[in-house]
Amino acid sequence: MNRIFSGIQPTGNLHLGNYLGAIRNWVKLQKDFDCIFCIVDLHAITVPQDPAALRQATREVTAAYIASGIDTDRCIIFNQSTVAQHAELAWVFGCITPLGWLNRMTQFKEKAGKQRDNAGLGLYGYPVLMAADILLYKGTHVPVGEDQKQHLELARDIAGAFNRQFSVEYFPLPEPQIFGTATRVMSLRDGTKKMSKSDASEFSRINLTDDAAAIADKIRRAKTDPNNLPEDVKGLEGRPEAENLLGIYAALTDKTLEAVVQEFAGAQFSTFKGALADVAAAVLGPIGSEMKRLMADPAHVDAVLRKGADKAGAIAARHLREVYDIVGFLRP
Repeated sequence: MNRIFSGIQPTGNLHLGNYLGAIRNWVKLQKDFDCIFCIVDLHAITVPQDPAALRQATREVTAAYIASGIDTDRCIIFNQSTVAQHAELAWVFGCITPLGWLNRMTQFKEKAGKQRDNAGLGLYGYPVLMAADILLYKGTHVPVGEDQKQHLELARDIAGAFNRQFSVEYFPLPEPQIFGTATRVMSLRDGTKKMSKSDASEFSRINLTDDAAAIADKIRRAKTDPNNLPEDVKGLEGRPEAENLLGIYAALTDKTLEAVVQEFAGAQFSTFKGALADVAAAVLGPIGSEMKRLMADPAHVDAVLRKGADKAGAIAARHLREVYDIVGFLRP
């Protein structure tokens, strides 16, 4: 069976964008793929983290996976740092990855900004660790957002470089897993910016743990424009906030954007926002409640992660032994 590998950083405040853009799609993938879903805590420390907050966020992401419908018996869920082979394979890959490839990574330039000379090696080598994450399990497909496509291309390049250098066909070249309609959820305060957990305003995002009242309040306060909703999709041009809110409604109801525009054609935003709040609360409410229940039982969440780490570790150990044999390491 083809294998999916994907993960989310445990940096707190999981939101609607994480759910619609990733987790909800993963729930669907588990029916047709061998799935490994990771909490990528090694990636998280490429920027400073509070240790206690990192542990709490790791449990929160795990709870979100489970509450959203990922089956812990069918899929592997674990946190990256519990399987040491991720870091070990990243070193092997780092030794065959030209600096020129890494210098082209736009995300490093964006994150490092003007402090590039002070950025850590981990942030620079982030894409190499991502390649190791995927290829350690011989992942064949990776669901990625627009901002990770370049990193997946690098993972393919690294897999090919390894195979060529050692004259083997060991690693597959992982393919992007594309969904019919990609849901890109934007900020509720600025329709031109992606919804982000790092935004200073709580009203820019709907957190997965928000209750119905909080969801309704945030949607009510969401930025709009003075015009009624358009009669057709073309009328959304130049109206990013309207397009974002209608897109969220479409995603939550599994409808096309065209169908939603027709449903609310000419309506006032106040009417539409009420409908959107009801739908969002109906979908996210049970997830948030289950997350809170799971978070109140950290021993259970930790047990899920240990079980996943045991399963992932068994695969990782076998594959890394084979890699070490290919590379020529003596294993007395």
